[in-house]
Amino acid sequence: MSGLKELVLEYGKRARGAARQLARSSTQQRNGGVEAMADAILAAEVDILEANGLDVAAGKEKGLSSAMLDRLTLTSKRVHAMAQGVREVAALPDPVGEVMRHWTRPNGLQISKVRVPIGVVGIIYESRPNVTSDAAVLCLKTGNATILRGGSESIRSNIAIASALSKGLAAAGLPAESIQLVPVTEREAVSHLCAMDKYLDVIVPRGGKGLIETVVSQARMPVIKHYDGICILYVDAAADLAMAREIVLNAKCQRPGVCNAVETVLVHKDVLRDFMADTGAALAGRGVELRCDEETYAVASTLPEVSPKSVQARPEDFDTEFLDLVLALKVVGGLEEAQEHIESHGSRHSDGIITADPLLAERFLQEVDSATVYWNASTRFTDGGEFGFGAEIGISTDKLHARGPMALEELTTYKYQLRGTGQIRT
Repeated sequence: MSGLKELVLEYGKRARGAARQLARSSTQQRNGGVEAMADAILAAEVDILEANGLDVAAGKEKGLSSAMLDRLTLTSKRVHAMAQGVREVAALPDPVGEVMRHWTRPNGLQISKVRVPIGVVGIIYESRPNVTSDAAVLCLKTGNATILRGGSESIRSNIAIASALSKGLAAAGLPAESIQLVPVTEREAVSHLCAMDKYLDVIVPRGGKGLIETVVSQARMPVIKHYDGICILYVDAAADLAMAREIVLNAKCQRPGVCNAVETVLVHKDVLRDFMADTGAALAGRGVELRCDEETYAVASTLPEVSPKSVQARPEDFDTEFLDLVLALKVVGGLEEAQEHIESHGSRHSDGIITADPLLAERFLQEVDSATVYWNASTRFTDGGEFGFGAEIGISTDKLHARGPMALEELTTYKYQLRGTGQIRT
């Protein structure tokens, strides 16, 4: 579709021009733009909710899961929370221009390492329409232009939100091309974005494994990504089981359709029966299907409150991001076995230990190689807002250039500024 290619290229040219203008803008100007975007979201609440209602109705017709529908659905409360999240970003310190390091060489040459915008950021995402707002505001705050391409499930919602954001930019006197949404759902648009290395400096895919693998295989620019959110909790023999129950219930049931929900729980063999009688029963009571390894299933089948919701796990269940009220359970003999499982089956997203043993906990925190690691807390805290970052672009499981919640600092790069008095190299 040559017309689509030309459209995407035109977006790239406009974004590059907008990025040059944003690089010259002040923190005050960009903060004013962010505040105007929040006002515009609230002003467009009726239009946004009407568009979202059409998306949700279409999603139900397509048979989307309850978890996916939850990710898609906007309410008045969520729209107001979206606007509030935008305002919180305006209040955060601006990393652009920060002098990360400064030193003077013996010849008097002064060198500064300074944070600067990346330039143009492409973001490809699925389902969650609030990503449109989160991504746009973070990019604008840090002086980056952004090109957004959302999923087909939320296309109407995305267009309505992006339209509101553009009006906010115009009201603040910033270039409207700073935020552009590709208003089509054809997959070919993704390929065109991935080939546009002349205009895009980095691309960030948020969605299922298929989308991310497509972007990684086609992109001609750096990609910041996270694959699966296979988050794992290990309940140690020294765990407070009442605490473990509350943490596991929160991590699985609060919002099962998000990437920081727990998908596997490993239980020390010494507390397996007590854990299943308490936490297993509580999970079953919340409607969670428990996919148990052989030893765990043997215990579950003897517990009347647990047995109806328990099935024997298949090997692939321990490599699956369910994004639903489904949880894999496995018994382990100790920390080493838990770590081996996390290394082999986890996705390096968010993993935690529940224990009263501080030495064991510190070993876990230092030795488990994941973007975020927890001691006695729910994995649901892996979130830009919960970290105090405001909104987020996504959760990166890469090690370069960003890891974990990707917010303002991660949307900057740096350059070296050298100031001399006529020095020449000999």
